[in-house]
Amino acid sequence: MRLRCAIVDDESLSIDILQGYLCRIPNIEVVATFNDPISVVDFLNEHQVDFLFLDIEMPNLSGIDLLKSLVDPPLVIITSANKNYALEGYELDVVDYLLKPISLTRLIRSVGKISEIISNRSNQIASSSDEYIFLKENKRMVRVNFRDILFVEGMKDYVKVVTRDKTVISKQNLSSIEELLSTRNFVRVHKSYIVSLDHIDAYSCSFIEIGLFEIPIGRSHKDKAMEQLGQISDIDKP
Repeated sequence: MRLRCAIVDDESLSIDILQGYLCRIPNIEVVATFNDPISVVDFLNEHQVDFLFLDIEMPNLSGIDLLKSLVDPPLVIITSANKNYALEGYELDVVDYLLKPISLTRLIRSVGKISEIISNRSNQIASSSDEYIFLKENKRMVRVNFRDILFVEGMKDYVKVVTRDKTVISKQNLSSIEELLSTRNFVRVHKSYIVSLDHIDAYSCSFIEIGLFEIPIGRSHKDKAMEQLGQISDIDKP
């Protein structure tokens, strides 16, 4: 299992050191690095990463404030020379808190935690056929037919799958569900929402109506969403 990560740190030397270590850990790919935390938000809206290395004390926006601003954040490992933010970091459900200077041994342990979490998440979904999946809710596996899914909402470490007749809440992130639905008739219209194209009753440039639900269209997903929604409309044209 290959894991994709990004590094956010205003110090280029810290990024170089961390990248050098990560190159020595199998199945880890650094897909992007950032000196400016503000630019990370747009990147995460458009690209999927499994986890993020995040510095705390940075100009313009602290790592803590960045993490608070993300609706559907990836897993996060904090890297900081200051141990005073550890409690606040863990309150935000970070996976680990690495104090600089970071050793390779300590980094390997931290990445191991990420691997274990992602492996456990994959066990939350048991796909039995092309027609349905089983999602783990509490201590039971619940069958969900793909054709019945109206939309999926990301809620930090959980997803809410809304169907015609029930709602299932499962502990995993929205990206894992998006990958599962990518070959079916679904589209991500917002950083927190994936909708079924088969169940849309109406739409505008800013929202989608499915039954009594009104789902927002996010700015970063608007172009792709409108393209696919337009294809649906074209089907009905004479």
